Amino acid sequence: MRHLFILNPIAGGKKSDKAAVRAKLESVIAERGEPCELYETVAVMDAAEKVKREAIKGDELRVYACGGDGTLSECVHGAAGFRNCAVTHYPCGTGNDFVRMFGPDAPLFNDLDRLMDGTPAPIDIIDVNGRKCVNIASIGIDARVGLDVHKYSQLPVVGGAGGYVISLLVNVIKGINRRFRIEVEGEELDGKFALISACNGQYYGGGFNPTRLATPEDGALDILIVKAVSRLTLARLLKYYASGQYARFPELIKYVSGRRLTVSDENEFRVSVDGEALGTKRAVFRLIPGGVNFIYPRGCRKVSELVKLTASAV
Repeated sequence: MRHLFILNPIAGGKKSDKAAVRAKLESVIAERGEPCELYETVAVMDAAEKVKREAIKGDELRVYACGGDGTLSECVHGAAGFRNCAVTHYPCGTGNDFVRMFGPDAPLFNDLDRLMDGTPAPIDIIDVNGRKCVNIASIGIDARVGLDVHKYSQLPVVGGAGGYVISLLVNVIKGINRRFRIEVEGEELDGKFALISACNGQYYGGGFNPTRLATPEDGALDILIVKAVSRLTLARLLKYYASGQYARFPELIKYVSGRRLTVSDENEFRVSVDGEALGTKRAVFRLIPGGVNFIYPRGCRKVSELVKLTASAV
């Protein structure tokens, strides 16, 4: 078995100390004495290509995405379909949203020994026009906010979380709604919408939690479609959407559990695929059940178990 550590040198912005992360990785690798490689990415999708090159060799490979959600997403894209390959996240990025849904077990992902001793199991992933991702893919105001956040998080005294706030304000001023044609689970919708999100995970955008029940283990996507809203309504709606309370607004937010979603328009629009931009005029979201092997740190429970515990406590 080989271990491949993918380090993204720009994840987390200026405040992230990549020298300390690299030193920690090198220390653990030396202590373990197992076949390991530490690879630093040099371009967008470099991680995906590296993982694919290594996975295609056929031996058992474990991949550790050392960066943010984008780094994890690239590693998942490279590993998808390879049964000999498993991926996990060593979170050191801006949002680290995917591991948030593990709740009290999320800190276990910061323990490299627990990660290397972890247990792999298949989880669902999303395919968007051939681009594989693991967490949330979205279109609309939320996608624009997430895709623009890095423009502002790099500014002095702003930081990662502040970047989301500034990006939200700027994009709301630019305009919220846009016309789309939507096909979802046999139903067709045509009109103006604020956002459309396909959730395999629960968190995105630096902590937004639109659905509390999504898990990458249940064979379905939690799809949320928000109708056109005014700036005033968005301001009122946002805190409820961000905390998973979409059911309070059935007249504005449509929820669908399904495996396929198509969104199109005659003009190109941007899709946020785990925080990375994809430009298209027609986006096809397709769930792939068990599409990649994911390593749960030693002692970490599956999301489905945590969701059941949360539901029983309410």
